[in-house]
Amino acid sequence: MFIGPQIKAIFRDEEFEKKLSEAEEAAWLAFKSVCTHFLGNKKAENYEYFVGNMVKCFRVIGCNMSLKLHVLDSHLNFFPQKLGAISNEHGERFHQDISMFEKRFSGRWNRSMLAEFCWSVIRDTQSDAYK
Repeated sequence: MFIGPQIKAIFRDEEFEKKLSEAEEAAWLAFKSVCTHFLGNKKAENYEYFVGNMVKCFRVIGCNMSLKLHVLDSHLNFFPQKLGAISNEHGERFHQDISMFEKRFSGRWNRSMLAEFCWSVIRDTQSDAYK
């Protein structure tokens, strides 16, 4: 799983796309579209299309759906209009939380892991309401 600086480096790499198969290139371009039209400061009106297309392209090349991708695909309506305006602290915390679950479940994706993650989000949200 890549993070911001690594992704930006690949965006700048002119040789990267030349090494991809046709299906991999379609998935890569779909990912870039999500980064451009959804994850930045301006969310495109048809952002749902971009996310859906990315998930479809990932499925074609046999990518397993990571917890991060599942959250993105399943909860699009919870993301604010300007994701780029959200502080890096929130993004970093999300990555730390996901990493903890990935380590705990040793890379095995199953219902138990997803359920535990969802309950942790609910617990965090409920405790924030009382602060």
